[in-house]
Amino acid sequence: MAETMRATVYRGKNDIRLEEVPMPKAGFGEAVVKVTLTTICGTDVHIARNEYPVAEGRIIGHEPVGVIHELGEGVVGYNVGDRVLVGAVTPCGTCFYCQNNQWAQCAGYDNEWKMIGGWRLGNSMDGVQADYFKVPYAQANMAKIPDDLTDEDAVLCADIASTGISGAESANVRIGDVVVVYAQGPIGLCATAGAKLMGASLVIGVDSIPERLEMAKRMGADVVINYKEQDPIAEVMRLTGKRGADVAIEALGTQQTFENCLRSVRPGGTVSSLGVYAGKVEMPVEPYIYGIGDIKVVSTLCPGGKERMRRLMEMVRRDKLPLRQLLTHRFTLDNIIEAYDLFSHQRDGVLKVAISTQEVKPERERTEQVETEEPEDVGLLGIRMTESED
Repeated sequence: MAETMRATVYRGKNDIRLEEVPMPKAGFGEAVVKVTLTTICGTDVHIARNEYPVAEGRIIGHEPVGVIHELGEGVVGYNVGDRVLVGAVTPCGTCFYCQNNQWAQCAGYDNEWKMIGGWRLGNSMDGVQADYFKVPYAQANMAKIPDDLTDEDAVLCADIASTGISGAESANVRIGDVVVVYAQGPIGLCATAGAKLMGASLVIGVDSIPERLEMAKRMGADVVINYKEQDPIAEVMRLTGKRGADVAIEALGTQQTFENCLRSVRPGGTVSSLGVYAGKVEMPVEPYIYGIGDIKVVSTLCPGGKERMRRLMEMVRRDKLPLRQLLTHRFTLDNIIEAYDLFSHQRDGVLKVAISTQEVKPERERTEQVETEEPEDVGLLGIRMTESED
């Protein structure tokens, strides 16, 4: 009888379950990693709501650290037991897109492009919210974790740090630029940090949650704006002498924040879009200056590969990127359904949840969850989350 493991499985709209499933096996060029720590991403919530399509039966999740359990033929320089970080994007390194430094669009060895093909884990193949997961193109994607970094130090490099910082990189933030970041969730906070690291002279963080605005200051924002108390566009114009920001970063994925970015950026500036949009996105004519204002709009999915992961971990090691403070809540894999419910409803000041495959003692007590109007077995703003009876 094949060995089994626990895994978080998407079973259709509003239905994710913790199930027992067969363990993966490593083929040529692959590895199997035993997960020690993972997280829940906002994109996972989009998947659970069927706002981003994946196949029913897919194990979800894409932010893992763990130890190598099995090495497939052709993978060299690693040993079973090595601690590794694997990025959410797992490029092959050899296809047309990889050779043009467009890692997230990787077509794989068959060179057949699929939508955001570089994002495989929890998307086009089984993901990491499980006891074990399979690493594709393992030689290119397993980054050894330095001994002086904990799992919690490293785990957020897999996606949110890489994605958030890439929002500033794609916009080509220059020394002395003014950058405004709309939405200070985990991705936006990392975009804020990325803008500061790239030399922006003024970084403006916009949100409405006081705890997130305070965290934005700790991640590099010079000024924060609560959009429920101030008009963010008017405030950006005031701070820039009515010129507008050089770069506006959208980190939520809504029409309103996208438009706010267009209205906040100067002629010739750049709007960098990081959010995952769940509906139609329209380009309003006037804020876009009728298409002749030299405004650039760029979109980004995080780069991948072990060198990207190594560089981000080095930033954490050198105290340049304080990611661990973004992990506000801790759960075990057995309680991941509860974690989804908390995270998706944004209760108790949550930013990111850490999911351990082992029993862990919380570093702080979680406050009692706020009652909602949904029935007891309903979460994720209407998602029925159940443990499998299989």
